[in-house]
Amino acid sequence: MMSFNYVRKVMTPEELKSALPMSEYATRIKKERDAQIKDVFTGASDKFLVIIGPCSADNEDAVLDYLYRLTKLADKVSDKLIIIPRIYTNKPRTTGEGYKGISHQPNPEEEPNLQEGLIAMRKMHLRAINETGLTAADEMLYSENWPYVDDMLSYVAVGARSVEDQQHRLTISGMDVPAGMKNPTSGDLSVMLNSCIAAQASHTFLYRTWEVQTDGNPLAHTILRGAVNKHGQCIPNYHYEDLNRLLMMYQELPNLLNQATIVDANHANSSKQYYEQPRIVKEVLHSRKVNDQIAKLVKGVMVESYIEEGNQKVGEHVYGKSITDACIGWDTTEKLIYTIADNI
Repeated sequence: MMSFNYVRKVMTPEELKSALPMSEYATRIKKERDAQIKDVFTGASDKFLVIIGPCSADNEDAVLDYLYRLTKLADKVSDKLIIIPRIYTNKPRTTGEGYKGISHQPNPEEEPNLQEGLIAMRKMHLRAINETGLTAADEMLYSENWPYVDDMLSYVAVGARSVEDQQHRLTISGMDVPAGMKNPTSGDLSVMLNSCIAAQASHTFLYRTWEVQTDGNPLAHTILRGAVNKHGQCIPNYHYEDLNRLLMMYQELPNLLNQATIVDANHANSSKQYYEQPRIVKEVLHSRKVNDQIAKLVKGVMVESYIEEGNQKVGEHVYGKSITDACIGWDTTEKLIYTIADNI
């Protein structure tokens, strides 16, 4: 008796792209945005990245509402900042329980449907580009999902629980957009640096029934998200001393290209206290001001933000409020982005 029950065969990436193609406008915007973001990582631009948005993109209309507001802000600070919206369509779950993202459940209150989830995932990203002119960041939780959105995303994050996985590292090596490798939950910074070394190298491996060869991704970099010790206590790693330590570790790896880090202001860095994010971002900005090398290393911040602050349970139906991790609300978000722009 087999343990796998094959429910349905889902469409291929080619079939989904044919059903929901990129417009000429979206393709042009993606090319322009990718070039601008790449310039930040290579040092050709001194703009600062703000990767910001809901913990999980669970409701298309609310996410687009949030993005409309974000677009207006992005235009006002475009001389200093590049805003990359978080449109996270799949969510890691520590115990495997709970809402796994729109790619699993287009409707959080219904059973999983991966076929409809892939459609919902691509449709949301497509609407975001066409209606707001912003290309997004998403988390690569499932490495085999990449071909469904590889023509749309401008930034990819690999989570703390995936960063040690070889298939994730090898898949990142075939991407042509910046990919952030988070430190693992243990906090061992060498793990994410090893992940960057692997992702920047060329590899041959099995991927979606093919033997593939990759060229390596020179834009693979690190993300500091805090750690958890053996007692379950959160250990932040956004302080000046942490940034300086990472800087020194990078300096011992001269073959790593485009050395950079992004600071995640939530998760273990905030002890999941979402309202601490603005304070944490301000401290990071201060650290950049007092050390030129840290300023060159820290290319941006990652913030969880939505229309309404906090979070809610699935089924409570508060518009624009997270059903996963708690987020700062819109008023706080607006003030924070102006504060970042004023301190770069």
